[in-house]
Amino acid sequence: MAALKWTDTLEIAIELTDANPDVDPTQVRFTALMAMVMALPEFDDVPERCGERILEAIQQAWIDEIE
Repeated sequence: MAALKWTDTLEIAIELTDANPDVDPTQVRFTALMAMVMALPEFDDVPERCGERILEAIQQAWIDEIE
């Protein structure tokens, strides 16, 4: 698998679902979400490229993935 970047929202959501099966994404704060994404082994991007819109997109994709 290629390294994940902030814009890979669906792929990140899938990885978050696999890595955190007991976490409710609707209850995750953006600061925690950013840390969770950066902790993914496949993730390789810099924090400066992340913003609120990206985190919102990742969170929504994660919600959609578990539904």
